[in-house]
Amino acid sequence: MLKKISLLALPLVLAGCTSTFTNLTPTRQVRNTENLYPVEVQFNSQQQTLRWHTLKPFVQVGDNLLPMRPTPLMKNRWEGLVPVPKNAKGVEYRYKFDYEFNTFGPVENGSALSKKFELNILDK
Repeated sequence: MLKKISLLALPLVLAGCTSTFTNLTPTRQVRNTENLYPVEVQFNSQQQTLRWHTLKPFVQVGDNLLPMRPTPLMKNRWEGLVPVPKNAKGVEYRYKFDYEFNTFGPVENGSALSKKFELNILDK
């Protein structure tokens, strides 16, 4: 009987930990002289044990993790800059959030990774 209850509870436990990323960045931006392009994301999680004050957001370009900062006056939104080489037509990126969460024992570390997004650069 306990085994049946455990199997039935498993989807509820997994569903409780889902994170969603809403990419607020346009897919196309006009090339600029700095070759740095703003990106913005909204992060939400249903994980009840997540310690929100420990969030460390990054935008990942290739193997590089670039730090993001909170968007002023907005909740659950972060912004950062993505470098794109001068001659490149675009870049793929994704968002990564590291955080701590509570357990029945000591605090543990977790992370959430978004799907890949594409930023296309338009010449003037």
